[in-house]
Amino acid sequence: MTTTAIIDYGSGNLRSAAKAFERCVAELGLHGQIAVTGDAEVVRRADRIVLPGVGAYADCKAGVLAVDGMMQVLTERVRGAGVPFLGICVGMQLMADAGLEHGRTDGFGWVPGVVEVIDPAPETDGRARKIPHMGWNRLEIADVPHPVLDGLGGGDYAYFVHSYAMTVARERDRLAAVDYGGPITAMIGRDNMVGTQFHPEKSQKTGLRLISNFLEWRP
Repeated sequence: MTTTAIIDYGSGNLRSAAKAFERCVAELGLHGQIAVTGDAEVVRRADRIVLPGVGAYADCKAGVLAVDGMMQVLTERVRGAGVPFLGICVGMQLMADAGLEHGRTDGFGWVPGVVEVIDPAPETDGRARKIPHMGWNRLEIADVPHPVLDGLGGGDYAYFVHSYAMTVARERDRLAAVDYGGPITAMIGRDNMVGTQFHPEKSQKTGLRLISNFLEWRP
């Protein structure tokens, strides 16, 4: 039996995420367990790792560091052993080099880039963009396909709630974007790691398809 660990460090909609993952496991007929855990040793033994995140960048980074041994295990398993990893919302943003919310906070440095406030520049009709970016947006999938986006395309919508967005240093690391008065990173990916700015657990069929793809992904 495989285990997918959803990390509990005091940030994130863990119940909704767990229910979405459990539904996908059942529908795929997988012999898998979804473990919501703040125990670094459970994460060490997991076959897949999910890091959700809601709130301020610095608070989420501090929350991960406050869990005994968690950052070390994440580094060992994700970067060292190549365990499939999914970051959600701020969990994705933490994969960057740094977040610039209320000053600079170092991220994990897994995917080159920085997290900055969304520019409220006017949209085409002259009105300023509303911040936070909240609601449904159509995904614009990159030309290079990725297994976690299998079956998804330009007609698929996802649910967003955020005021800060990641600017990637390398365009090839951006798997999807949305148009919100200009392109905003919606999904990143590198090696065995992917991250979504949107919430797949709240994105109905789009989110469930992405979660299912992640559960079957063999990077």
